[in-house]
Amino acid sequence: MSQLVAVTRESVSTGAERAAVEGGSGVDGDGGMAGVRRGGIVPLVVDGIVPVASYYLLSKGFGMSTMAALAWSSVFPALRTAWSIAKERRVNGLALLILSANVGGLLLSLIAGDPRLMLAKDSGITGVIGLAVLVSVVVGQPLMSAGLKVWVTKGNAARTAAWEKLAEGAGRSEEDLESDQGARFVRLERRFSVVWGSVLFGEAVLRIVGAYTVPIDTMVWLSSVLGASGIVLAIVISGGRAVGPMEEMVGRAIEAAEVRSRLGKVVR
Repeated sequence: MSQLVAVTRESVSTGAERAAVEGGSGVDGDGGMAGVRRGGIVPLVVDGIVPVASYYLLSKGFGMSTMAALAWSSVFPALRTAWSIAKERRVNGLALLILSANVGGLLLSLIAGDPRLMLAKDSGITGVIGLAVLVSVVVGQPLMSAGLKVWVTKGNAARTAAWEKLAEGAGRSEEDLESDQGARFVRLERRFSVVWGSVLFGEAVLRIVGAYTVPIDTMVWLSSVLGASGIVLAIVISGGRAVGPMEEMVGRAIEAAEVRSRLGKVVR
C-alpha cells in the first residue's frame, strides 16, 4: 500500500476538463486557474489518498487488525466504483484499483502465522499495481497520466489547454502518430507510466525474493529501504525522461498559441 502512486486518467481528466471549460467561459485569472486545480486535485484526493490514509489510520492509529483495516478502507472505493458504473457509465479506474489491492490484501491476510509471507504481502500488492500500470499502457490508457497531467499543467488553464492539444493523438496508432506534432508528447506520456510501472513491479519482485531469502530481521528494514529507493529512482528517471521534456513542449505550445493569437488580431 505504501508505494501506491498509480492514478487513473479518467477521474482526473474529467474533472480538469470540466474546470478548464468553466475557466475559459468567462472566468479568468485566479478563478479559472483555481477551477482547473480543484478539478484535477480533488479526484486524486478522493479516489487515491483518502482510502490509503484511512487504511493506515485504522491500522496504526486505532490499532485495528490488518484484515479489519483493509475491509473498512475498501468500503469507499467499492461505493465509488459502483457509483461510476451506475451513474457515469464508466469504470473509475483508481477506485477499482484500490479496491482490488485491498481485496488481495484481505485474501493474503487469511493466511496467518508466516512472518515471511507477511513481509511479502505488501510487496505483492505493489507488484499488482505496477503490473496494472504496465497493462494500462498496452491498452492505450496509461494509469499514471492523470497525476502526470496535474503535475505538468500546474492547475493553469493555458497549460491544460496545451496538454489537451498535444495529447489529441492518444487514441491513435503509432503509425498514425509518426507525422503528428503530438507524437513525441504521447510517447513521453506513455513512457512516464512505463517507468513507474516497471519500477514498482521490479521493486516488488526484489522485496518478495528478499522476504524468502534474506534473514527476517534484516528484511524488516531492508524492505523499507528498497521501497523508498524505488520511489526515488522512478522520480529521477521519469523526471528526466518524461516530465521535463513534456513541460518544455507544453511551454512551447503556449508560446505558439500566443503568437497565433497576436497574428490573428493584426490581421483583423
